[in-house]
Amino acid sequence: QYCVVCGESGATITCSMMGCRCSFHLPCAMEGGCVTQFMSPYRSLCWEHRPEQAVEAAPEENTTCLICLEPVGDQKSYGTMVCPACKHAWFHRGYNQAQALDGGVCWFRCALGRGCRAVLREVRIMGIRRPFR
Repeated sequence: QYCVVCGESGATITCSMMGCRCSFHLPCAMEGGCVTQFMSPYRSLCWEHRPEQAVEAAPEENTTCLICLEPVGDQKSYGTMVCPACKHAWFHRGYNQAQALDGGVCWFRCALGRGCRAVLREVRIMGIRRPFR
């Protein structure tokens, strides 16, 4: 199998959508906009079939990531996420993943610190891994 992201052979992850033949390496998944869901049924989805946040929100002008304080852009994208409860707490996907790895299952919450638990379900669907540690 050839990776649809890097073009090299040895791609072992295949999109879980029925009929899709996209394969990729696990390390290439994020670079290619693919989503791997680290919950049962442990699916991987290519950029065409990946889930999108159901929240109908768009960042206001000059909205910054609450973790790195850099602009998030003017619309939802693969690289940005919004807290589904706050609807105005925006994050870059990579920084959200880093915070989830640091906090794990027990301590990861919305970066606003308001204890928004709705973000926990959302990050699982969007492929943000939270380790059990």
